[in-house]
Amino acid sequence: MNVSTLLAIAAGRLTVQATRRLRLGGGTALPGLLALRIAPDFLTTAGRALPQGAVLIAGTNGKTTTARLLAGTLESAGLTIVHNRSGSNLPRGIAATLLETIDWSGTVHRDLGIFEVDEFALPEIAQALRPRLLVLLNLFRDQLDRYGELETIVRVWERALDSLPLETLLVVDADDPILAALTERFADRRWTFGLADPRIALPALPHAADWRSCPRCGAPLAYEQVFLGHLGAYRCTACPFARPPLTVAGRCVRTEHGLLAVEAVSDERELVLQSQLTGVYNAYNVLAAATASLALGLAPEQLAAGLAGVTAAFGRQERVELAGRTVTLLLVKNPTGFNEAIRLIAGAAQPQPVLILINDLDADGRDVSWLWDVDLEPLQALSAPVSTGGIRSAEMALRLAYAGIAPAHQFAGVATALDRWVETLPPGSGGWVLATYTALLELRRELARRGLAREFWRQ
Repeated sequence: MNVSTLLAIAAGRLTVQATRRLRLGGGTALPGLLALRIAPDFLTTAGRALPQGAVLIAGTNGKTTTARLLAGTLESAGLTIVHNRSGSNLPRGIAATLLETIDWSGTVHRDLGIFEVDEFALPEIAQALRPRLLVLLNLFRDQLDRYGELETIVRVWERALDSLPLETLLVVDADDPILAALTERFADRRWTFGLADPRIALPALPHAADWRSCPRCGAPLAYEQVFLGHLGAYRCTACPFARPPLTVAGRCVRTEHGLLAVEAVSDERELVLQSQLTGVYNAYNVLAAATASLALGLAPEQLAAGLAGVTAAFGRQERVELAGRTVTLLLVKNPTGFNEAIRLIAGAAQPQPVLILINDLDADGRDVSWLWDVDLEPLQALSAPVSTGGIRSAEMALRLAYAGIAPAHQFAGVATALDRWVETLPPGSGGWVLATYTALLELRRELARRGLAREFWRQ
């Protein structure tokens, strides 16, 4: 190992310790940034020392949950995993994660790396880590001021795919026509997954669907079934392009406890995949983790047993007990994700009050015009009050008003809004909190300070 890498490890570890002792955060990014400044090839050196390689997971929605499901499943099968559990998914975040497992000889004391990856960072990280497996979940419009339109991300991902080693396997959500077209040339090493369940299909494409035309010829797509956003069973109206055959196909089943089970079929063998989650969007996450596990060689029995024990990630249907009330936290960051959160709430057995916390800091995206593309109207039928909070509380309240929903309360701030809102809930009851990323982080820090939850980086 060269001197610069040794210095990078030393400086990075000291920074982790200092950051945590001074309660400046979890050391999930700064130590990695420092290590990469000292040794620009640190990510390559550390990542390629993983005995069984690395799995990268990319997509607009579902990265954190899918990575958590996959890591938990593989750990239950006996593998040791290094995983950026905090969701710090830029190169600095992955470098910081690897710093905790690499020793002075350059040995990484874990079998396999599982890393969720920021959409824009995928080419750089893929080139550095040369992944054994790349999981592509979906592409939706998100953070317009940062990412621009979907075509921008498609071009970025094309560069990432061009850099992959010949031995890299792909796991792809074939229900997304963008991804199906993008990975056509990898058909001989591509595992596909998707839903095949007309019972949960939407009546039509949502008005905020991000993609409607054939990626190959530009003609309109015809959908036999729509499951989420522009995801579904589709075909082009003018050329042969259509959803490819599914390696793993799933159907959704709600268990007696209201949780999600997915009946998956692979090679004509049926698997029942129990989970601790709910919602159609989590059916996709379960299928992604299951398909990735099978592609990595896990036995179906190990897969089913492992998935059943994985709990929700930070802010992804996470339940918190607060002043005798049960609060469920949901991250919302784009129209598709917000629509699915509303779909989940509207489909719950009992209606519960809702608090929507909207921030517009850099990590959220400064442009909040996306709120006007959310289908809020289903909340009209919810016989429970809807309140707002966060930096853009007033904007959210206005959007609700245009949807015909009079906000019950309009709170200032985030943590204060939560406390005041909880006071309005009857003891022993519960409610839903929908929050943008930085609002969710603020809530998490406050809950950890009160001893009601662990710090997000310890999840």
